[in-house]
Amino acid sequence: MNHRPRKRFGQNFLHDQNVVERIVLAISPRRDQHLVEIGPGKGALTRPLLDRVDKLDVIEIDRDLAPHLEHELGQFGRLRVHQADALTFDFRHLARDGRKLRVVGNLPYNVSTPLLFHLLDQVDVVEDMHFMLQKEVVDRMAAAPNSDDYGRLSVMIQFFCKVEKMFNVKPGSFFPAPKVDSAVVRLIPHTQPIVAVDDVAMFSRVVTAAFAQRRKTLRNALKGLLDQDGIIAAGVLPDARAETLGLAQFASLSNVTHKSLLTKT
Repeated sequence: MNHRPRKRFGQNFLHDQNVVERIVLAISPRRDQHLVEIGPGKGALTRPLLDRVDKLDVIEIDRDLAPHLEHELGQFGRLRVHQADALTFDFRHLARDGRKLRVVGNLPYNVSTPLLFHLLDQVDVVEDMHFMLQKEVVDRMAAAPNSDDYGRLSVMIQFFCKVEKMFNVKPGSFFPAPKVDSAVVRLIPHTQPIVAVDDVAMFSRVVTAAFAQRRKTLRNALKGLLDQDGIIAAGVLPDARAETLGLAQFASLSNVTHKSLLTKT
């Protein structure tokens, strides 16, 4: 199919078969598993996945590509094409049979972060995720405290999932070639919470506020949520900055904030 990549969808089609094979090998799908592919594009990854599973759902926003996929690959009877925006898609709907989803995809750079957060909201129905992303995004996801890459995305992803960076991919593996390197990452949701959090929404709120202005100390960044005494009660120094804190410290700040708000109501 002669389909011109559309900039508004952030389309960079993967065409390097060696990279495709490495991704499929990393996923290692079994026939009885339920796979979901986001942004299949022209089907470079879809075809080899279909050879290995009994059921594959794909979510494609492009109205021209969706019928092409159905025409080219739908005859196998194992492919369901959803012409939809993955940013608003209900993944829980696909897991109604009780099987957890294995989610894969070459994610557009322009929506990768909001899409990751959308998936985190539904992570209870996900077994694992394998994504091609901008290398910079993967570095941020896997970053440790006290590094330039460490931020809100690092904390929230690591709160929900184990992050495994698999391998880098050069721009020439795509058409059109992006201006940056890419990387493949594996996300495995934690079966048990990695830190004890009383309220996940409050945890997210505290993390967001803490990183809103990186140069601010927590005393200033958390104004309106937690005062200096509350920060100290959480076992954290008020003069500390967000990038120096680990998951356990953010959990402590969140729990103290949650309890303080409960006592005020």
